[in-house]
Amino acid sequence: MLVDRSRPAAGVTGDSFAWIGGGPAQQSNGSTALRGAVLDDWARLERDVPRITVCRTGSLSWGRQAFRTSSTPGSDERFVSAEEIARLEPNLRTPPPRALLRPTDAAIDPVAVTEALVDEARRHGAEARLTETVRGLRVQDHAVVGVDTSMSTIVAGAVVLAAGIGSATLCTPLGISLPIAASPAVLIRFNAPPGVVRTVVSSPEVEVRQTPEGLLLAAEGYAGETSEDDLRHTAHSTLQRLEDTFTFPRDVQLVDVRIGKRPMPADGLPIIGPLPGRRGAYIAVMHSAVTLAPSAGRLVAAEVLDGRTFSELQHLRPDRFATRA
Repeated sequence: MLVDRSRPAAGVTGDSFAWIGGGPAQQSNGSTALRGAVLDDWARLERDVPRITVCRTGSLSWGRQAFRTSSTPGSDERFVSAEEIARLEPNLRTPPPRALLRPTDAAIDPVAVTEALVDEARRHGAEARLTETVRGLRVQDHAVVGVDTSMSTIVAGAVVLAAGIGSATLCTPLGISLPIAASPAVLIRFNAPPGVVRTVVSSPEVEVRQTPEGLLLAAEGYAGETSEDDLRHTAHSTLQRLEDTFTFPRDVQLVDVRIGKRPMPADGLPIIGPLPGRRGAYIAVMHSAVTLAPSAGRLVAAEVLDGRTFSELQHLRPDRFATRA
């Protein structure tokens, strides 16, 4: 059973830039093993679930962010010259002398994918109770045995908390403190002619990709915007940098600008695993959740349903910093 206070992907998932892959110059860390299966797992979902489409455009990154960890590219990436950059992104006004190409990187429509997954779960017999808020976890003999919602009490043999920044709030009454903070980011969408941006581009000026239909998505760091005027100012500043970076055959129009509050554990790594000292409770909170979703989902399902454990998750368990009050 799925319980969600809103419609599929109505929250931070729908506000995601939805870049699938390692990103520029990813350092090895506790999530590296989990990330290693991401592209294969997205291919599996695309095969198995109708209406899921992965846009395999590759990505181009340049500037200090792209080259900060090593001068040697990884096995799935390579440096490319200005000539090849111009071939991959012919609308760039001034291609940089060098960029990092990750040809296997991809992107998805996070709303369409979430809706497809919910529909597929229903087709396999799952119940989805949407627009129903979880108020708290029901505990009996130190075990989590269900949830109390805005409409009823649901009894369950296992409860998986995948509520983003709300997961920490749900854990607090259990006496468990998890350091999960909101990490705001700004997502801006523009209407543009299709094919202006061909890959995922990450540069010092802009981070942008384009959907097959022509929608441009630009990601910006949060700069303290507190009003609609602030957000529109950010959007117009981004548009100016886009027009300085790419040649557009006609005017680009702002569609909307929004702030997504990404869940960010204190050490930047996912929190995946059983809650310490509370049988029946399992947590799955992470950034970047869209990238990791199919791999994390596959492993979480096997751990919860079959009682298995996986080495890919060994460095991501909540007990690495969970404390009991």
